[in-house]
Amino acid sequence: MTRASWQSRLGFILAAVGSAVGLGNVWRFPWLTAENGGGAFLLLYLVVIVLVGVPGLLGEFVIGRRTSRNPVGAFEQLGGRNWRALGGLALVASVVVLTFYSVVGGWILRYVLGSLTGAYFDAPQQYFAAIDYGLGAVGFHVLFLALTAGVVYAGVDRGIELATKVMVPAIVVLLGALAAWAATLPGAGDAYAFYLTLDVAYLRANFLDVLAASAGQALFTLSVGAGVMLTYASYLGEDRSLAADGTVIAALNTGIGVLAGLVIFPVLFTLDVSPGEGGPGALFISLAGAFGQLPYSRLVGTVFFGVVALAALSSSISIFEVLVSYLVDERDATRSRATGAVAALFLVTGSVAAMIPSVFTLLADTIANLALTAGLLGFLLFTGWVLGRSALEEYRSGAGPLASAVGVPWLYAVAVVLPLFLAFSLLSGITSVVGLSVGFEALAVAAVVGVGGAIALVRRPGAVL
Repeated sequence: MTRASWQSRLGFILAAVGSAVGLGNVWRFPWLTAENGGGAFLLLYLVVIVLVGVPGLLGEFVIGRRTSRNPVGAFEQLGGRNWRALGGLALVASVVVLTFYSVVGGWILRYVLGSLTGAYFDAPQQYFAAIDYGLGAVGFHVLFLALTAGVVYAGVDRGIELATKVMVPAIVVLLGALAAWAATLPGAGDAYAFYLTLDVAYLRANFLDVLAASAGQALFTLSVGAGVMLTYASYLGEDRSLAADGTVIAALNTGIGVLAGLVIFPVLFTLDVSPGEGGPGALFISLAGAFGQLPYSRLVGTVFFGVVALAALSSSISIFEVLVSYLVDERDATRSRATGAVAALFLVTGSVAAMIPSVFTLLADTIANLALTAGLLGFLLFTGWVLGRSALEEYRSGAGPLASAVGVPWLYAVAVVLPLFLAFSLLSGITSVVGLSVGFEALAVAAVVGVGGAIALVRRPGAVL
């Protein structure tokens, strides 16, 4: 069976950007920014994107293009059968993320319709409480899932590539227009001060919490740790510069996330709505209520939630494709049968999350962050200490002089520096979940010991050091 491939570089970049943009930028990013000190979160988020996100993205690209396989098959091909478990972790992370993601996608579709009719304007909190969970949420989750499956069913080039070539430019244009409109609102100045000004005192007092949140958001929004970018890179040719493409993808993704904040915060500040209200439901309560009090409320609401729907769909397509590629590569399933099987899986898991709020919250707030961080940690240790110089060879294939020159520093960062950071973030997240109060020094020591032990266990001849 001939394996699918991207028809153009632009198609790959837009598909990857579409995967990265998603709800991470428009739903999750403003909510986490508001809960973690505004500019303090934004600063750490940008630092993590540059120093962790982009190198981690390239680590997934290297593995995917080297093997032209799905996560499970890729790790087995390069490392042997014992490494299939790491690919399995990527599949589990994909299931976790898309299970709650499709529920939120259903909420967004509901709000597109509600914006057209003005259904939520008068009582946004009551409206959201009436539609967030239950049989209605299941129905719209199924609709969102059907749209996702339809695009994936059509294939890599005729489905995913074609769809994202339309959706991603539409997201940028519409979001840019909304940001220009939001800049004219009376509360724009205060919003920009909250969003773009660094509160050093807040950052010092809450550094570990903000770091954990920013690391989780950076990994979530770049779609690293769940095998999405590995899968997308598996459809690439050897003539592409991974470093150039990865940098463009990260820059576009981050720019769209910052742009979303330039839309959301001016609206909230104009109407004296606390930006931290509502948690995960902030987009659907605080912001939706604000739309109802502004001129042209139905138009603005419809355009905004239309943008969010496009972003959610472009991202859910990529997560869905990870599981489809596994069934096609490893189980010799046709794309149509694989798509049907994955859709059936998420029909069940998403329906459970749509019916039981505690399940949704556990997946969205806790398990997703930990699974993505653990997944990327494993990917990078594999890249540096199992592939080693082979990873550098793959990185340099198709790269220009500048990208090639930073290849060795990239490999050292992937093998040593980033695993230490990810281990620290993972341990910080775990201790926070279980309610333990552990100091910076103790977490740092535990991270060094853990990463050192892992390196000693997996290191192969030809590794980076």
